[in-house]
Amino acid sequence: MTQTNVFEGRYSLGKNGIAYIKNRDTQDVIEIPAHLHAGALHRDIVEVRVTDADKNEGEITRIVSRAQNGFVGIFKAAGDGFILAPDNFKIPDIHIPAEERNDTEIGEKAFVEITSYEPKLIGTVTKRLGSPNSNDAYMHGIALEQGFDYTFPKDVEEEADELEKKGITDTDREGRRDMRDTLTFTIDPADAKDFDDALSFKKLDNGNYEIGIHIADVSYYVRPGTALDREAQKRTTSVYLVDRTIPMLPEGLSNGLCSLRENEEKLAYSSVFEIVPGTGEVVGEWFGRTLITSNKRFTYEEAQDILDAGTGLYAEELLEFNRISKIYTENRYQAGALNFETHEVKFILDDDGVPVSVKVKERIDTNKLIEEFMLLANNRVSKYMKDAPFFVYRIHDKPEIDRMEKLQAFLELLGYQTELKDGIIPVKELQRIIRESEGTASYETLQTSIVRSMQKAVYTTNNIGHFGLAFEHYSHFTSPIRRYPDVLAHRLVEHKIKGSENENNQQWHEEMCGHSSEQEQRAVTAERNSIKLKQVEYMKTKDINTIFEGIVTGAGKFGVFVAEAESRSEGMIRLHDLGDDLWQYDEKTGVVKGRNKGTTFKIGDPIHIKIKRVDVEKRLIDYVLVVDGKSQAAPPREHRRKSSPHKRKFNKDK
Repeated sequence: MTQTNVFEGRYSLGKNGIAYIKNRDTQDVIEIPAHLHAGALHRDIVEVRVTDADKNEGEITRIVSRAQNGFVGIFKAAGDGFILAPDNFKIPDIHIPAEERNDTEIGEKAFVEITSYEPKLIGTVTKRLGSPNSNDAYMHGIALEQGFDYTFPKDVEEEADELEKKGITDTDREGRRDMRDTLTFTIDPADAKDFDDALSFKKLDNGNYEIGIHIADVSYYVRPGTALDREAQKRTTSVYLVDRTIPMLPEGLSNGLCSLRENEEKLAYSSVFEIVPGTGEVVGEWFGRTLITSNKRFTYEEAQDILDAGTGLYAEELLEFNRISKIYTENRYQAGALNFETHEVKFILDDDGVPVSVKVKERIDTNKLIEEFMLLANNRVSKYMKDAPFFVYRIHDKPEIDRMEKLQAFLELLGYQTELKDGIIPVKELQRIIRESEGTASYETLQTSIVRSMQKAVYTTNNIGHFGLAFEHYSHFTSPIRRYPDVLAHRLVEHKIKGSENENNQQWHEEMCGHSSEQEQRAVTAERNSIKLKQVEYMKTKDINTIFEGIVTGAGKFGVFVAEAESRSEGMIRLHDLGDDLWQYDEKTGVVKGRNKGTTFKIGDPIHIKIKRVDVEKRLIDYVLVVDGKSQAAPPREHRRKSSPHKRKFNKDK
């Protein structure tokens, strides 16, 4: 067997105990029979040996890494012992020794860490989550499964409390640039609790502007060797679930001492730029520690009202910030940046965490204004550090050619003709397509498809630039309350300014970059899982006879994925609920097509749907297609077997 018959991939458990792993090099999907899983669990990274290339069959030879080290489920009695029945139905029962139940009661929801994988799963209860149907139990469980604890160790809380109690002293003020008399304000969401960035504005005698981007000086408080630093290294990021934030730092710091609250003196780490008003050109810069006071806490909407009216508190300064930010946006666009204008959905919850309505969060000018000045600081700081021994960068590599080829085929289906140059679709072409699709049903789905064709942005000490932003130098510097790489960036900048030695070498920083990138993906997964839960709960409240507008978001060999238009609640229309035809899936184009009638379903298609089934525990929604007001749901299975022999043949062929 040659080395090409061995590859690594993500284990995906399907029906009947058969697993599927995709070989990214060949694009083949290898099937793994149930008896050859070698203890792998759903979503694990595994090593696969292809045993029959003609049949695309193989066996798992090694577990490379576990997707999760623990699972949430219902604690149950089983025979003479106990088990946890995981919420994820693709995970088998976990056996719990009596001495490892930690007083958990039968029927409670709990989090169990796996202690042994073979020959059966064995675990220990590390968190009791209480009532299985409570919102808190669901949300805590979502975070725990991705490795994020919603509580802090005692020594971490004590350190944070001691710092908050001490407040800002004369010693803390020493050596800082005093900018408390410079006009400064924050612009954040209405429900924000931590404010880690502020803008300042001052007109200079030469006609230029002095614009400051002031960031909470977290690295001053979170110092190497402290309990706070060890915990921040472990978490590396805050997690934003639908109804709560699980912070990287205790609230005493994140919402208190470090938060740049209105009319409070704060310690900041600042980027201060001298900017030419007409062009936005930076002609001078300064980095370092400051003292600031925020004169006003704006919400995005409040600041937007002032921009729209052209009058109000600090209107002149806000209008200039907005005008210059648009110059920066256009400069990035001309340099080859990809600009996406997606609309997020926010669920409105009642006191019990039940979704009662949805609201679309549109990106307004004040969102973009803040984004552009944060990008300015991140870009200029990383340029300043390019001659340092090393720095923590945020990089985004060019797309891989196979993903570009798939995107090209998909765009062609939508009527957009493109060519690959040097292995990628030219950014100018993608910009044109995004612009031309505005206002169409496929606009957001098209943007999502382009994003999915890109590489993931990651942290590293080896700079290769940021493809999506069209920056040669880029880092994360502006959110140290919620991102540990930003704390590291602040420390490294301070070392350069002082000419002092780093506490850790480049290898240590590179390892932290890798860990931070992994934690970021886990946080994204937790966020998506919380959204999915609320989407399912929301659709559970709807009448099954209601006809909804939907958008096709994907397709596969079992059916078509569809998002309900208002809440973006995604589910599947199974092939047999698409209507009476022989449905086939083309993996290359991502299209489902009827063999007899030629009807097609592709990403971005607007359709009408009804709810067929909602399963909150399994986080599943099944829809059925509606055509001319009539449901296309298949008849009951018994009737279907008698009256539709062609479907038996199609299923057998599959």
